[in-house]
Amino acid sequence: MNSPATNPSHLADLNVEAETPPIPEGPTDSHILSQVEQDEKGLSQQAGDDAEVTDLGWTQPSEHFDEALIAGLSNEDLWMLIRRFNKQVYNVKAVSNAPLQNLDLTRSDDDEFSPDKLRATLERFYTTVFIGLTGFVKHIARLRSWKEPRRTTAFCAVYVLAWLLDSLMPTLLATIFALIIFPPCRDILFPPAPLALVDKNTGGIQKPKAGVLGSHDSLTGAPENFKGEAAENEASNLVAGIATVAVGSAVGKNDQAVPEDAPLEATVPDAMDIVANSADARSAANGEISNDARDKTRQPMKQSVLEAANMLMQIINDITDIYVLIKTAGLVVGFVFFGDPIIWRGIELLNSKYPHWENILKIQNSLLKGVPTNAQLTLTLLRIGEANASPLPPPPTSASKPPSRPASLHHEELTLGATKEEITEAAAAEPKSEKPHRLPLPAPPIRRNGWSAKVIGLFRGTTATGVESKRGIDKVRAMVGSVHAANRVGVLRPKGKESTPVGPVEFEARYKGKRGAVVIDSTKESPLLYFTTDIKHGDIQSESRKSDSILFSIPVSDIKEMKKQGGLGWKGKLVVGWAIGGKEVVDGLLLVGKAPRQSYQLTAMGTRNQLFNRLIAIDGQVWECF
Repeated sequence: MNSPATNPSHLADLNVEAETPPIPEGPTDSHILSQVEQDEKGLSQQAGDDAEVTDLGWTQPSEHFDEALIAGLSNEDLWMLIRRFNKQVYNVKAVSNAPLQNLDLTRSDDDEFSPDKLRATLERFYTTVFIGLTGFVKHIARLRSWKEPRRTTAFCAVYVLAWLLDSLMPTLLATIFALIIFPPCRDILFPPAPLALVDKNTGGIQKPKAGVLGSHDSLTGAPENFKGEAAENEASNLVAGIATVAVGSAVGKNDQAVPEDAPLEATVPDAMDIVANSADARSAANGEISNDARDKTRQPMKQSVLEAANMLMQIINDITDIYVLIKTAGLVVGFVFFGDPIIWRGIELLNSKYPHWENILKIQNSLLKGVPTNAQLTLTLLRIGEANASPLPPPPTSASKPPSRPASLHHEELTLGATKEEITEAAAAEPKSEKPHRLPLPAPPIRRNGWSAKVIGLFRGTTATGVESKRGIDKVRAMVGSVHAANRVGVLRPKGKESTPVGPVEFEARYKGKRGAVVIDSTKESPLLYFTTDIKHGDIQSESRKSDSILFSIPVSDIKEMKKQGGLGWKGKLVVGWAIGGKEVVDGLLLVGKAPRQSYQLTAMGTRNQLFNRLIAIDGQVWECF
């Protein structure tokens, strides 16, 4: 499922049925759609077919774009798609044939598990599925509350009529088809309202958990600089909250056997705090700022995780006490264990009569065949920019704190059964002197500035000194030919420092420790990628460089694998984020070509995602995602 803002119906908005020349052939639907001529064009689609790449404003702020980059899609939605694409797609490989779905960037069957992929998957599930399901639950609560009497009466009348005519299921299916085929009826049947403003229990209005209605499509209503950021922060804090609760359960926090006056309880660091601090260190190493004052989703999501954990514990207790479920589970386990001959005969029968039945049963190859995921939609949009020689600019970054003011509301469009004054009061920010009423909590133990704080401070200073010393040693080892040391040169840089050049044809990087730029030369018949230490801004042709300055070159069509790589590994990021202030870790990109041993590892790339997105869309490869 895709969120409303990133619904696959946006592909229809590209007006592919306009009067156009014959549709060119391509390996996938994504390649074909990117080449189709449109009647309505955005900035990126107006550039033309010139070989020279047009810079639409890669270094310009978001206010620079007063026109849509892609027709039929707002720039905010486009940037949200690209931002989430950057977090989701890490490793791609080119395959020879298009998949059964006829859309590339499908998930490989050989995909390996890693905690970072799990985190990204959970965050993506939250932003695309969980928020949508929560919105559905709140719509049902609004209908059941009778606070919108005209709408609820209409639904009730249709239901009663369908029940009298014994046509409940046809009516339900017809409604679902109408919602899918005719998008305008969605707002008619289910008028939108800010999620954080609706109480899922009563269907009425509520004060957002963030204390202000700063965003419409997040569950806490936290402020955001760009569309979708609040929901992404909620997803990140949700995963961190789950990890915190898991660690607290593993170490037995709040053990009933611990006396109140235990001597080490107030001095030894809390394991749950260590997890939270590790998440902050990871964010700091990535150049992000994460704290309660900046991110108003942290405390609400932490409280939500604790409430969900308590509810889950009660459900597990109830299931454990119902022995019928245990007997049913025992029967299923027994059949799986002793019914091997029956199971395998059934599988052999399917294999003989329906070859590749496993792939056919996959929902993306049957019911959702041809319906793109958010990542596949984003790849198509990136290819549209490349087809018009005007690569889509990267999404803007938010270095400043989001404003703590209410988001704009159209009161006349809200049908929440509340007055304009009530809605305004609920959406407004809480006065600083006013604190929300909460149950009194037990006073936390007094943490004295004792030996533990001194030891931690000593380790922090020692670690920072050790990291800086290691950087100096790496530079010396790189000079004498150490490849591993050369790949670590330049991976730390001051926070907020902009990479120069930043694209769309030149990207600052290091190769084997040498500083230079990766250049995409699109003047060739087949676009060429090369690395040079002779940087000439605006001149992309490799012939104009000094012959000894080009360290490698490869046609873009020969790239068979691209893999994003961390600059110092996840442990190194935690150390840097914890011990060194004012520095961030700059990651790299591994490129693998057709020829044996044709592998190039780029490091210290502040614009890694921008180069990755250009290379994945610039040619006709069919990609598989790992």
